[in-house]
Amino acid sequence: MKVTFLGTGTSQGIPVIGCKCEVCQSSDSRDKRLRTSVMIEAKDKIIVIDSGPDFRQQMLREQVHHDLDTFCVDAVLFTHEHKDHIAGLDDVRPFNFRFRKDMQVYATEQVQEALKREYQYVFTPPFYPGAPLIQLNTIPSNEKFTIEGIEIEPINIMHGELPILGFRLGDFTYLTDVKTISQKEKEKIYGTKTLVLSALRKKEHHSHLTLEQALALVEEFQPEQTYFIHMSHLLGKHEDINDELPKNVQLAYDGLKIILNE
Repeated sequence: MKVTFLGTGTSQGIPVIGCKCEVCQSSDSRDKRLRTSVMIEAKDKIIVIDSGPDFRQQMLREQVHHDLDTFCVDAVLFTHEHKDHIAGLDDVRPFNFRFRKDMQVYATEQVQEALKREYQYVFTPPFYPGAPLIQLNTIPSNEKFTIEGIEIEPINIMHGELPILGFRLGDFTYLTDVKTISQKEKEKIYGTKTLVLSALRKKEHHSHLTLEQALALVEEFQPEQTYFIHMSHLLGKHEDINDELPKNVQLAYDGLKIILNE
């Protein structure tokens, strides 16, 4: 299984518009962060988790457009309905047009309602010609499900007061925008070998883990390797923060690719 970090930044991305801080002015490419998303390649299929406002740019950067016959997004899986995670859904259209089939979208009923509001022209007749072709699929609340033969376990986590989803695929667990996790849901995470976890900044935040809180979860779950995502410019420069972390923990960066055993 191959995981590509399409974006690793928070809702504003980095650099932040108009910001003069050392992170936003950094010349290190690892400090340039698009909105958080990952692409998973397994069993000759491709799943993207969250299609934020940078989805088109991310697909172009990863050259998905260069060989659509063999390199096509098969499904989009949503963690929650915030704009920085759903705003790029319209840009699945090239995949629709090339393969003349609907894009399979997996989301909770709550997220589906948000998609129907945001993309009224997609889901409500009269349908706009040329609009994205979307097939909605409901993620079961507490059951494993499969996408193109790939088994996925939903993990119910809290983004402040908003219930959202993390996902486990084999020994790989992906948790973005998390603040708290119940003990019941933690049981689904134990034994994970590769953990992807949000770590917004060092200062306390009402709906995101701080760096210290994220490290405490790493200590609890004991994965072999952890990658932090959804990072604000307030966290600090990539090189500086990486030097502070344990050897088995590192900041992810846009374009990072990792190969995992399924």
